[in-house]
Amino acid sequence: MSIGHFKLRRPHFANRWHKKQKTLKLLQLVLCCLLIFASSGTVGVQAESPNVLLIAVDDLNDWVGCLGGHSQAQTPNIDRLAARGMLFTNAHCQGTMCNPSRISLLWGRRPSSTGFYSNRYPVAEEPEFLSSHVSLPAHFAANGYKTLTAGKVFHSSAPVKDYFQVVGPRPGHWRKGLDKKVHDKPKGWHGIWDFGPQDYDESKFADHVVATWVTEQLGAEHDKPFFLGFGFYRPHVPFFPPRRVYDSFKNVQLPRVDEDDWNDIPDAARKVSMSNPKIPTHDWMRKEGRWKQAVHCYLASVRWTDEQLGRVLDALDTGPHAMNTIVVLFSDHGYHLGEKQRWSKFSLWERTTHVPLIISLPGGSKGKCGKPVELLSIYPTLIELCGLPANQKLEGVSLQLLLENPNADWKHVAISTMGRNNHAMRDERWRYIRYADGSGELYDHQADPNEWNNIASKPLPSGLHTKVIGRLKKHLPKTNSPQRGQTER
Repeated sequence: MSIGHFKLRRPHFANRWHKKQKTLKLLQLVLCCLLIFASSGTVGVQAESPNVLLIAVDDLNDWVGCLGGHSQAQTPNIDRLAARGMLFTNAHCQGTMCNPSRISLLWGRRPSSTGFYSNRYPVAEEPEFLSSHVSLPAHFAANGYKTLTAGKVFHSSAPVKDYFQVVGPRPGHWRKGLDKKVHDKPKGWHGIWDFGPQDYDESKFADHVVATWVTEQLGAEHDKPFFLGFGFYRPHVPFFPPRRVYDSFKNVQLPRVDEDDWNDIPDAARKVSMSNPKIPTHDWMRKEGRWKQAVHCYLASVRWTDEQLGRVLDALDTGPHAMNTIVVLFSDHGYHLGEKQRWSKFSLWERTTHVPLIISLPGGSKGKCGKPVELLSIYPTLIELCGLPANQKLEGVSLQLLLENPNADWKHVAISTMGRNNHAMRDERWRYIRYADGSGELYDHQADPNEWNNIASKPLPSGLHTKVIGRLKKHLPKTNSPQRGQTER
C-alpha cells in the first residue's frame, strides 16, 4: 500500500461527469454511487477512506529516544511509532506557548496572521474569526467524518463541543483530592508550578483516564471514517508522575548550561524570553536545589505519557482499524529545563520551538526527514492524504512530498513567533531570530547545537553570516497583526 493509496481512493464523481462518458452503463454506475452516498449521509468520503488518529503531547521537547535529546529518556512507544512512520527530526511549532501554537495548527494560520500570540486571549472571544475560518476537525466533519476527542487538543478556553461530535474525558492538570502539593514557591508564580511523585492509583491519573477512553474508541466499529484527536497533558507542569515511574530513574543527568550564554544576546532577547514573570528563574532553581528533581520529574512524566501511548497503539494494532488509520503525533512546543538558563517555554530558541513530529501511514514509507517543517503543515497534509477538498485559507504546505521522499528538494523554512513581530527562522543548518526592534541572533547548528555562540553579534570573517541572514530574512512574515484583545505584557 503506497502513500498515494489514500489519495487515489477519494470519490471522483465530478471528474467522471466532466469526462462526458456517454455509455449508459457508466452513467448508471455513477448515478447509483451518488444515490448510495446521498442516502448514507457521508458524501465526500467512502467507507474505506482512512481514519485519522491525531495525538497531541503537551510541552514535550526532544527528550525522546528517537530524537536523542536526553540520554536517559525512556520512550519505547514513541520510538516504535517513529520506526513505522516518518520521523521529522527538524520540526518546529509556530507559537511558543500553548494557545497560539494550537490555534495555529488547528486553524492553519500563523500567529502573525491571526494576532493570537498569547495564552491569555482565547479563540472563543473572536466569533468573527471562528465564522470565517474552519478548524481541522470541523473540516473533516463537513466532509463526512465522525469526529471524536478527549484530553487536551484545543487550549483549555476553546468550546470543544463546537468542533467535535463526540467528546470524551477532559481531565485537567490537577486531579482534585488526588494530586498532592510538593513544593512551596514564591508568591505570584503560577499555581501549577510544582513537581514531585504522586502515590495514588495509577488508573486515576488524568492521562491514563484519557488513554482508556481512546482505546475503547479504537476497539469499536464506527459507521463512517473517524477523525479522533486527543491530547496527553503530561509533561506539562505540575510534573506529577506516579511514584513507580519516578523511582525507575536513578542518577539523573542535568542538561548542559553555559554560564556566559547571555553575554552575546540583544536586550530584546532578554525581554522576550523573560516576558512571563510567573515562572521560576534558573538562578532560583539552582539556589533552592530543585533543578535535579525537576529534571527527574520531567523525565518520569515523559515516560508515563509514553506508557499511555503504548496502550493506545496496542489497541489500534489489535483492533479493527489497524490497516486503515493514519497516526500523527506532535508536541505543541518544546521546553527549557535549565538550557539557555531558562525554564518553561516563551522563547524563540531551539529548545522551545523544536518538537517531535511523527506521521505514520499503513504501508507508507518509513524513515527520518531532516528538512525544516512546521506544525502548520499537519492540516493540509491530512486533508491531502485523505482526499478531502482543500481549504484555501491555510498557510501551511503539505508534507506529502517529504513522506514520499524525505530527501526531496525543499525550499521552505520553519517559522516560529513569540509576540508581535518577533520571529525565528530555521533551515537545515541555521537559526536566525529577528526581534521587533531589528536586533537578532544567528546560530550555526552544525558547529553550535546548543546555541551558545550568537554569530550575529560576532560576525564571521568570511561574511557568511551576512549572506545567511539576508537569505532567511526573506522568509519573514509580511503580516504582523496586532495582538487580539489584550496587549502583551
